[in-house]
Amino acid sequence: MTHFNVLVLNQISQNGLSRLPADRYSVGKNLPQPAGVLVRSADMHSMDIPGSVQAIARAGAGTNNIPVKAMSQRGIPVFNAPGANANAVKELVLTGMLLAARNVPAALRFVATLDPDMVDMDKTVEEGKKAFAGFELAGQTLGIVGLGKVGCLVADAAIKLGMKVLGHDPEITVDAAWSLPSQVKKASSVSEVLRNANFVTLHVPLVDATRHLVNADNITLMKQGAVLLNFSRDGVVSKSAVLSALDKQLAAYVCDFPSATINAHQRVIALPHLGASTREAEENCAVMAVEELRDYLEHGNVVNSVNFPSVSMARESNYRVAISNANVPNMLGQISTTMARAGLNIHNMVNKSRGDVAYTLVDVDSPIAPGVLSDIAAIEGVLAVRYLPL
Repeated sequence: MTHFNVLVLNQISQNGLSRLPADRYSVGKNLPQPAGVLVRSADMHSMDIPGSVQAIARAGAGTNNIPVKAMSQRGIPVFNAPGANANAVKELVLTGMLLAARNVPAALRFVATLDPDMVDMDKTVEEGKKAFAGFELAGQTLGIVGLGKVGCLVADAAIKLGMKVLGHDPEITVDAAWSLPSQVKKASSVSEVLRNANFVTLHVPLVDATRHLVNADNITLMKQGAVLLNFSRDGVVSKSAVLSALDKQLAAYVCDFPSATINAHQRVIALPHLGASTREAEENCAVMAVEELRDYLEHGNVVNSVNFPSVSMARESNYRVAISNANVPNMLGQISTTMARAGLNIHNMVNKSRGDVAYTLVDVDSPIAPGVLSDIAAIEGVLAVRYLPL
């Protein structure tokens, strides 16, 4: 039975790590020849990732801290934990809306300036509170850009608070569509959301297409007194555009990404990246990442990878081969021919592709000699070959 070393780059919940049985896994921060890597926020771009690494799993949703493209070229899947911290982020978005609607940060700053020894504090408070009068969420329109797990949960919670919800996501998944409350009105563009909502919350990954999704050209479409919330990624909003809009029509910018550029503005509410910082979210992310990593290392199944296709196959044989390769013609034919030449009978096979990467699981009826694996690895375009006997 194969024993795996798993390198841990950040503090990972023990509830997750306990899913790796001690008789098959060694887990730590300085292990040689790791087969897997567990990571949260550690920057892996400058790291010399050992050649022994077969998979990387992030206990969180975003993978900007991992060199995903380079891993794809090495045939290494990168896993994440989508939705595991969704409830935590949803609750923080609701918190952000309430903070802005009720002028809570400014009110707290006012209270902090009160002299505890003043004899007429009650009178000062009553006179001062007039400057912080806000408004209620009920009846307001919330615009949501990005209707994944978090977006759907935010929409549902907002509707229960009496808000109207306008949503936009050109790449909404079938599962997300099923989860979306029927009361959500569909918007055909980001501009339509910005133009019609009192609150706009962003829930998209940071990719080339979403960098500065809200910018100087479209932020001016927002209503007078509107609130912009960003709990997705810092780069999806242009800071210079936000600062300009705050001096005009924008009432507040609520985000999870403090910076020297925006912190000083009185109507910026910047939180210290608290989105997933709950005990429950950290445990959920750790459990999901560990289970994905273990399923891949032991059985070759791919679930929730950001660079590999989803491939799962029930075990019907004790002898399994997992092959990742460039997505080019005739790879399956060459793999099958190599196995047939070695006298191996294919019991079951699944092959899928995603972009430039293809991935194949093959169950055969008899043990596989090392020479056969070497022959498969020698096929031009094959990136990695793994033998996974039970």
